[in-house]
Amino acid sequence: MNVSLILATYGRAEELGRAVDSFLSQTDRGFELIIVDQNPDERLAPFVEQAREGGLDVRHVRMDTPGLSAARNLGISLARHDILAFPDDDCWYEDRVIEHVRRAFMEGEALGGVIGCWVEQAGEAAPGQAYFLEHDAWREFRGGHASSISLFLDRKLFESLGGFDERLGVGQWYGAAEEIDFILRALASGAYLRYCPEIRVHHAYAPRPVGSFKAICRQARRRSRGTGAIYAKHRLSTYVVARGLLAPVVNALPRLSPSQIGRGLFTSLGRIEGYLRWKMRES
Repeated sequence: MNVSLILATYGRAEELGRAVDSFLSQTDRGFELIIVDQNPDERLAPFVEQAREGGLDVRHVRMDTPGLSAARNLGISLARHDILAFPDDDCWYEDRVIEHVRRAFMEGEALGGVIGCWVEQAGEAAPGQAYFLEHDAWREFRGGHASSISLFLDRKLFESLGGFDERLGVGQWYGAAEEIDFILRALASGAYLRYCPEIRVHHAYAPRPVGSFKAICRQARRRSRGTGAIYAKHRLSTYVVARGLLAPVVNALPRLSPSQIGRGLFTSLGRIEGYLRWKMRES
């Protein structure tokens, strides 16, 4: 089983060079790279050429209208291999990621996907132990972490469930949570998803938000609408919804930091907006 890496990119260039370097360093070359370019210019040309000169099986396709979920769905439609992955343009793989992914699938006959370790989020020293994701725990938002950059999924899941919900994700009003939505759908279908800490993916990660207070609050509000949409789309329990709406503010209050309290308020506001709009317009 080989891997199709579907890399959707918009607004960046230099960061892609680091990603390509990490793909070139893989100990296992059983993969293709599909770059879905949503930029209006040729900024990616040097990095596409770098990948080709390094011997990667790479395709560079364009999409006129930016949208992360739509770009990934386009890449899925073009993918030739059985395992699909979704690196961001500002992430990079450790050298044995593809090797570990292919081995996990070959050893797990009924496996629907593996979830790698987002190193900065999990912590360098304690990525945790392997485990299978549980549907009930995920419906309570207690099932662990699974960023889209760390998903390696059997394409049969996409064939049976459809692709990412294009109403969710960067570029949309519901500005995030497309991967959580897909994982919940996959687990509800009975798919086996396994967290594998040896699959280590890095991401340009800032533990504290960067930018003006107004911009940070605006981004928190937009992204949190996706979480609110998940509450409504998957009909999560009243307790889970109430906890999710209150937690950002309650958790910020003890810190007595106006900026963190403000960000918490806008996070809660975004979740409320996402929940109500999905209930009224999308359901």
